[in-house]
Amino acid sequence: MEVGSTSPLSIQVVSDGRIGMENQALGLAEALQRLSPSSNISVRRVKWRKAFDRLPSALKAPWMLDPSSDRVFPATGEPWPDVWIATGRATLPLSLMARRRSGGRTFVVQTQDPRWRTGDFDLVVAPRHDRVEGANVLSITGSPHRVTPERLAEGAKAFADRLEALPRPRLAVLIGGKSRAHDLPEAHAAELAEQIAAAIAAAGGSLMLTFSRRTPEAAKAAMTARLSRWPGWIWDGTGANPYFAFLHHADHVLVTEDSANMAAEAASTGKPVHILPMVALKAGDKFDRLHADLRAREAARPFDGTLEGWSYEPLAETERAAREVLDRMGRR
Repeated sequence: MEVGSTSPLSIQVVSDGRIGMENQALGLAEALQRLSPSSNISVRRVKWRKAFDRLPSALKAPWMLDPSSDRVFPATGEPWPDVWIATGRATLPLSLMARRRSGGRTFVVQTQDPRWRTGDFDLVVAPRHDRVEGANVLSITGSPHRVTPERLAEGAKAFADRLEALPRPRLAVLIGGKSRAHDLPEAHAAELAEQIAAAIAAAGGSLMLTFSRRTPEAAKAAMTARLSRWPGWIWDGTGANPYFAFLHHADHVLVTEDSANMAAEAASTGKPVHILPMVALKAGDKFDRLHADLRAREAARPFDGTLEGWSYEPLAETERAAREVLDRMGRR
């Protein structure tokens, strides 16, 4: 199959349903759909029964899935999908079964580091900072995602009245939270907010801020208290999510260093990406490697309190991964 083929594909996306995970596989599926118009995408969400969730992948069987799970394998007589794209630990045994049961009919792609023999999949699309190696591995900067200029523009329409009138430069501020590698205690959040406020004041700009589900409540409160007096919008999590609209309208993107997904998505816009420091819980983390990769591509720099602009070629890693899928399918 040639890259950019117009032959439609049936593409099945499989995840545990968590948005951040599902969007990686769905983003790659949508990139394939753009290269092969008229392709159809189906989304399946799975969950293992609690008693079997921690079993090694090699020991799991479909009957162990929770009844709330979607059916992932075709019924007798139904065709297998052309492409299976899965992400996350919960999907690993199912991906292995799909490759075997389809008899090679289905091209099986696993995103992220599967922590499994990479040769058991047709392709593993893994973040470069995870250092996954193998003949079947494509390393990319960050993870696949759904951000495209067209999707951002479409997502911005619903919020145009609120955002287009904001003074420039507009800062999209994307705040993460506590993880195994980073923390955002109240005092540090307050310090970040003061630095952001000073940058807004110096530039005469405005703020578009969104928090993660992982952001501690104390950190939210500290940042909101210090930034709410400035022009803009601090989204409180109610109503439609303006995340795409924030990226579309931003002149600068500030993102905390704990999120590989948000950093990669921001870098796909071609806008200056400023990395906000957090409290590190362990040194030499993979996020350090990601940020070094983004700096090498001139997409991101550490936030120094100023809003210096720069330009770079927007990252198009999801599209690159989709082309690799089509190329390998054609050579198989």
